[in-house]
This record gives sequence, structure tokens and C-alpha cells, in this order.
Amino acid sequence: MEFIFTFLEGIASFISPCLLPMLPIYISYFIGKDNKNVKKAVLNASGFVLGFTIVFLVLSIFASQLGSLISSYIKYIKIFFGVIVILLGLNYMEIIDLKFLNKIKMKQADTKDLTFLKSILFGSVFSISWTPCIGTFLSSALLLIAKEQDIIKGILLMLVYSIGLGIPFIISAVLLEKLKEMFNVIKRNYDKIKKISGLILILMGIYMIFF
Repeated sequence: MEFIFTFLEGIASFISPCLLPMLPIYISYFIGKDNKNVKKAVLNASGFVLGFTIVFLVLSIFASQLGSLISSYIKYIKIFFGVIVILLGLNYMEIIDLKFLNKIKMKQADTKDLTFLKSILFGSVFSISWTPCIGTFLSSALLLIAKEQDIIKGILLMLVYSIGLGIPFIISAVLLEKLKEMFNVIKRNYDKIKKISGLILILMGIYMIFF
């Protein structure tokens, strides 16, 4: 069940209101000046995904170690983490307003003439940008990993999250023109998507508390 939740969180991160509108810009970075070079776009998109995955995996190891240090208090920690995730979900659904989570802070990266290696750096910078769309779901995944107290399982859970977030980037690099209408549909239904995404977080919080 944990793997399903983290995968859904990765997808929810991708289609969130602050990331999806920026997708054409990211894809233009991947393609560069040659806007018909699909191979280059896929290669750069893969480097981008690898970059943020590496950072996320490092964070998962730290989260697992933290969980081990507090293992004697795991009953109370599960409740604490679960409540935090539920609050994140309520914030995402706009039922409550956690102002410190709703600030966009973007990092700058060199996106001119991207290569595979530059794309890895770009992805790494992207991963540490504090945005409501990534921060909320990533935090939830890390809290779940800390609760599990298992480094290997934590790494696997974070890989699943990164796959959920990363595969759409790579697919979009290939099918951007064909996916434009789908993106428009998603944009028109942002309110529903945010409520569903928030519900996913709330369900994960409940799962963390009781299981």
C-alpha cells in the first residue's frame, strides 16, 4: 500500500497547479534550439529526472536514519507524522491555510544549451526548490519513509515516488504537442485535482497513524 501511495504522490506532484503550467518551459529547455530533436529532448529529460531522483534518494536515507533514531517512540511518532500529513492534505484542499507552505521559492539553474550532465544539475536544483506542489507531497513521502525505519525500503519508496514524478516528464518530452489538449483539460479541472491530491495525503496520514 505504501508504494501505491508514494507513486500516486509522484503523479500528483507532476499535475499540481504550480508545476504543470511550467511544463512547456521545461520541455523547451530539454529540446534547446533544435525544436525537432526528440532524441535530445528525451536524453535531457532523463538527465533531469535522474538529477532530482539522486537528491530525493539521499533525503530518503536521512529520513530512514532519523526513523531508526526515534524507534523507541515509534507509536507516538506515527501519530505525529500522520497528523502532519493530514494537515498537509487539508492545506492542499484549501480547507486550512498554512501560509509558510504556500510560498513559491524557485532556484535558478543554467538551462542554456542543456546537455545530459547539465540536465542532471538542473534536476538537482529543481529538487531543492521549495514549492507547494513538490514540497507537500515530497514531505509526506519522507515522513512515511522515516516511519518505516528501513533504508532499503525507504530507497525503494523514494524510487517509486520519483518514477511517478519522472515518467510524465519523459513522456511529455516526446509527446508535448499531442498532450497539449490533455494539459488544458487538467488546467480546467485544477480545483478537482487539488481536492483529489489532498485526499490522497489525508488517506496516507490515516494509514500512517493506524497501520
